[in-house]
This record gives sequence, C-alpha cells and structure tokens, in this order.
Amino acid sequence: MQSVARQVRYASRLGTPVQFRITSSPIQWQCQRRAASHYNPLQWIQEKFAPKARKADPVEEKKRGEQEKQGQQSVFEAAVSHEKGGRPKKTSTESAPTVVKKKATQHKYSTANFKISHRKLNMIGRQISGKPIDHAIVQMQFSEKRATSRIKSMLATAKLHATVYKNMDPSKLIVSEAWVTKGPKQLKRLEPRGRGKFGIRVHPDSRMHVILREGKTFEQLKKEQRERRLKRIVSAGLVREDVPLRNPARTWQW
Repeated sequence: MQSVARQVRYASRLGTPVQFRITSSPIQWQCQRRAASHYNPLQWIQEKFAPKARKADPVEEKKRGEQEKQGQQSVFEAAVSHEKGGRPKKTSTESAPTVVKKKATQHKYSTANFKISHRKLNMIGRQISGKPIDHAIVQMQFSEKRATSRIKSMLATAKLHATVYKNMDPSKLIVSEAWVTKGPKQLKRLEPRGRGKFGIRVHPDSRMHVILREGKTFEQLKKEQRERRLKRIVSAGLVREDVPLRNPARTWQW
C-alpha cells in the first residue's frame, strides 16, 4: 500500500497521468480513485501564465521595414518619395510651435491690510501717482514716513510681476493709478475718560492699490517739457513777431 501511494505522489509531481488496473482488491481500487481525482493548481497556473514567444505580426514588420528604409534615404530620395507617396509622418523630434506671450496693457497690485490710517496712506498714494515706477521707488526709499518701506517693497514686486508674467517693458512702466481703501474689520477698544466715562478708540487699518501701465519714459517727458519751455520763449530779434507779450509791465513806472 505504501509503495502504491509513493508512486501516485511521484506521478503527480511529474504531471503524468496515472493508470491502474482495476482489481478485486479494495486497496488498489482506492489508490486508483485518488490518482484519477488528483488536481494540481500550481501546474495549471504555470501553464497559464508562463511567458511565451510573441508571434510576429506581418503588418507591423512591413511598417517597420518601410520606416527603416525611409531613414536611410538621402535628401533627394526622400523628396522624390514625398512627391510620390504624399507627406511623410511627423516625427517626435520636430519642435513644437512656440507660444507667444500676449502683451498685457496694465497690471494691478496691492498691499495687505496693515495698521495705518487711510488718510495718512492716501498722502503717500498722491506722492507716487503718475510717476515712473523707478522714481516712485526712489521717493519711497528716501521718505521718512513709517509706511514707505512697505509701499516700496510692494512697488518692486509689482514691477517684477508685470515684467515676468505680463511681458511689459520695465523702462516704460508708470504708476498710472493709486488709491487707498479701509480694512474689512477695524479694531475698537474702550478708552477711559474723566469722571468715570469712557470713549471708543478705533485702531484703523488700510491698504493701497496701484495699477501699472506702459507710458512715456523719463527721457521722453524731459524732452517734451524742454520743447514746451522753448516754445514759450520770445526772441528779441529785429523782426517783429506776432506773439502776445509775456508779463506786460504797468503803464506808469514812477
């Protein structure tokens, strides 16, 4: 009995079918039944998922041969084949079309809310409004007001963003508009007064907004100003000029 079981185990490992002759012995009949009903799942998995050689597709082989042949052609042969067979397919090495940045007309920027009165901040806004961006930064650099350091950093950041993100010319940027708004929530605290009374102390906060646009440079402005001043000058030549007198004196001089 042990020899029969050993033969069954050895045959199941090899994967060969086991055949026994049916006899009248009950022991041999049981061995034959066990061997016939034996199922090895590992062997089925190996057969199902074992790597197999890929079958060559004749259509893909033909396309690959045509591409290799086309790559080995000269410039003139490729031109002839292009006229006969149509346009060649675009390769991945061809550069993509360049994206041109759209030039913006203005750039808006603002500070965060900080502790300052809107009246005080509005005075600084009037100081930089209408000036070129570089001159506005210089004004903030040499000003003695406490909030000018924050405004100076805001103007420098706005200039950088307009140059990089909006593709604007930094030499022509001017502070076209500057305005001030109050903060969303102003702190209110109690302020003790005389005779047991109290008042409400408001701690204001505000922020500044600016709009940068491209305008005339400082050299252009100086040139126009010089032309305007020269136009007002009346020469004292021999030929009479039909120009009204500037700053006429009184009739009597005593």
